[in-house]
Amino acid sequence: MSEESCPLPSPGRPDVATISLHPATRVADYQEAMKLAKAEAEQRLGEYMLMSWYDRDRDYESPPNTTECAGDCEKNGYILYALHHGATLKVDIEEGRFIFYFTPVEW
Repeated sequence: MSEESCPLPSPGRPDVATISLHPATRVADYQEAMKLAKAEAEQRLGEYMLMSWYDRDRDYESPPNTTECAGDCEKNGYILYALHHGATLKVDIEEGRFIFYFTPVEW
């Protein structure tokens, strides 16, 4: 996934830090990728909330159905959802195979 497919936030929104992870051993599945992403979020944000994610292996995004198109189109709804709901951290695992957006929890 290229940076062109992940739009930068417009002025007035917080910047999104991007962390790219390339584990020495290929990640087995979504569950393993989630563990890596959560560890990164906890280290960088402390308390955090997962805003959205994408699993390229299954071509699935969450929240589901946020991409508003039918057929073979690029799934980007999870990106837009995260950016418009305050995400400040993007964890990209294996060049877009798994992508997670997080925001810090502030009490």
